[in-house]
Amino acid sequence: MTTASTPLRDGLRQMLALLEGERQALAALDLERIVNCADGKQTICNGLDGRGAEIDEECRGLLDAVKRMNEVNRKLRNLLAANVQARLSALTGNWTVYETARAPAVHGLSR
Repeated sequence: MTTASTPLRDGLRQMLALLEGERQALAALDLERIVNCADGKQTICNGLDGRGAEIDEECRGLLDAVKRMNEVNRKLRNLLAANVQARLSALTGNWTVYETARAPAVHGLSR
């Protein structure tokens, strides 16, 4: 273990823990915690900027785990957003809130 990669390794471990917290916050629909996690991710990313040259095998594994967990959380956020949009549309009777932006792509596929 090299000393130069220790800050990167620690930052990636912090990010992994933060992403786990974000997943729990998303599951609980805890908006305040979700926002805090987003701020924390930005702070950690800023701290990790420029450390790409220090990547060793352990850091690569951590980075891969962070990428996977971030992708899972992104999909969960999108699923929650779609669910909220569907509920809002059902409540308001307005099903075309976001349909205008998607309409050209949908029409292009039907041809």
